[in-house]
Amino acid sequence: MAVVAAMGTTIIFLSSCGCLYLLLLFINFFNKVWWTPIRIQSALHSQGVKGPSYRFLHGNLKEIINLRKEAMSSPTELCHQSFSRIQPHVYLWSKLHGKNFFWWKGSQAQLVVYETEQIKVVLNNKDGNYLKPEVQPYLKKLFGDGLVTTRGEKWFKLRKVANHAFHGESFKDMIPEMVSSVEMMLGRWKDHRGKEIEVFQDFKVLTSEIISRTAFGSSYLEGQQIFEILTRMVLIFSKNLFKMRIPGIGKLVKTQDDIQSEKLGQLIRNSVIKMIKKREAAMADWQEKVRNEILELFGQQNPSLEGISRLKTMSMVINESLRLYPPVVGLLREVKKGTKLGNLIIPEKMEVHVPSLALHHDPQIWGDDVHLFKPDRFAEGVAKATKNNISAFLPFGMGPRNCVGMNFAYNEIKITLSMILQRYRITLSPNYVHSPVLVLAICPQHGLQVTIKAV
Repeated sequence: MAVVAAMGTTIIFLSSCGCLYLLLLFINFFNKVWWTPIRIQSALHSQGVKGPSYRFLHGNLKEIINLRKEAMSSPTELCHQSFSRIQPHVYLWSKLHGKNFFWWKGSQAQLVVYETEQIKVVLNNKDGNYLKPEVQPYLKKLFGDGLVTTRGEKWFKLRKVANHAFHGESFKDMIPEMVSSVEMMLGRWKDHRGKEIEVFQDFKVLTSEIISRTAFGSSYLEGQQIFEILTRMVLIFSKNLFKMRIPGIGKLVKTQDDIQSEKLGQLIRNSVIKMIKKREAAMADWQEKVRNEILELFGQQNPSLEGISRLKTMSMVINESLRLYPPVVGLLREVKKGTKLGNLIIPEKMEVHVPSLALHHDPQIWGDDVHLFKPDRFAEGVAKATKNNISAFLPFGMGPRNCVGMNFAYNEIKITLSMILQRYRITLSPNYVHSPVLVLAICPQHGLQVTIKAV
């Protein structure tokens, strides 16, 4: 009887512990998905900051998905009013609630800040209170454990290494590789003079080729598998960008996308290691203005590092293109501890969203011609173009976590454009359909068809 009683007592104790554990889990879950969001919403409302109401579990994700579906349901006319199409939720809610508003990504609040002085504080992060938030699992698999995803001391060490790799002296060795890659692409174009060609795919291959050559001493064909895998992972990430994931469930139950992205991530790692081991073993008037500048500087010679730094007109065209279609449409930071931003008191762990695309299309900053392609707005530099609000132009971010490859990207664009315009006059094909979409970065939904004619 004593043994039976002891067993009964043990069972009751274990059952009580189990019930208590489940109760604590429920309380923690309820606090995260209901009490905390309602508390944050009330705190922001009391400061005059408005936004769409919180919905249990999914926040505003369903609204965003519906707005995006509606915006993408048909192509647009050939104009540069891309903001309302690519980020319809930010466009709509900024009209309804003002330029500083908040919305809900599930149970996570995001404060959207437009004011340029506040943006400087957030991105320069001098007090260390605005951190890069933890990235989504799919994004972690896409970018790995590198500069984009790491924080703290590890990020600092990686950034130091990257700064050295992208230093001006290092570019000198990269220029011949960039030139060779562009020459290969132009060689393929020779058979298509006077005909339509699809250049979006060509430019993707070119960028991949240049990265392969400069980073791995390889070629696009050798690294083709990696770039094809990356493309598949980008599609998985884009598909899941606004899907609701219940906190904690992802660790227990894996979706088909989870399983596929893990397999793709392993394939990328294996391919990169294989490549490293192998290496160890062995606009028409503006177009004319830019072309004239190129011919004046280089003639028919290949561009040089010293020469591309003097391409002022081309720099204006590039900056205006990056203003209208920035590679990154928004920047996120997570508040380390409760802090004051301007007149706002922001709760701990809240995310702050800097809407780059919205800033780039703000008529109060750029004028009523904000949706027109006018490179001459950058004739006297970024500060003059932004009316001394340099944080209103963020194609590569700002502050200590700005894009380390910014100069590399500018040089690649300048070399590519120089070599193309030395040889060809480019016009849009009648078959081109203007339909910019967001797939991690902004890209043409139906490709980019142009016609090339020898100069």
